[in-house]
Amino acid sequence: MSGIPSWATVTGLTGAALAVVSVLAIQASGSPSATPAAAPTPHPTTSKPATPPPPPPVPPNSGTGKREVYSLSQQRVWVIPPTGPVSTFTVVPGTVSAKPGTYFVTKRPDSVVGGDGAAVEHVIYFEYTAETWVAFSARIDDKVTKPDPSLHTGAVRGHRADIAKIWNNTVNGSTVVVVK
Repeated sequence: MSGIPSWATVTGLTGAALAVVSVLAIQASGSPSATPAAAPTPHPTTSKPATPPPPPPVPPNSGTGKREVYSLSQQRVWVIPPTGPVSTFTVVPGTVSAKPGTYFVTKRPDSVVGGDGAAVEHVIYFEYTAETWVAFSARIDDKVTKPDPSLHTGAVRGHRADIAKIWNNTVNGSTVVVVK
């Protein structure tokens, strides 16, 4: 080797190696540590849990006293007993709708097979229109689904527990008020 002393070569290589190690150490100091940090302490919230809005009130001009009120636009029924609290819940109408008006329960079979082939219970018939009966009922399997649009059915379906409220508040001749 000519001209560069060996001590100078070793010193230069050592200095370059120290520089690379220093750069890597600086980069590593900015990265997350290998030990997990403590989870931040959650701060208590001052907001209260969201409460659902109250159910809609019984529609105006829907009669007085003990009755069932069925709103076509809200797809909702109100069960109004002679005394005590009013129950309300949503329902799924059939393909044939009831017409607004005041009706009377005409028959109440405990269980039948519906026009859609489903086994139903607590059937409350109250209107005959478009060559079909309109009635509240609940499927035995408690499914509440929209009817096949190709069917001609007046079944107004709800959950078993809800339809049982109508059943328990009606007899033949009980009032059903249908509103828009």
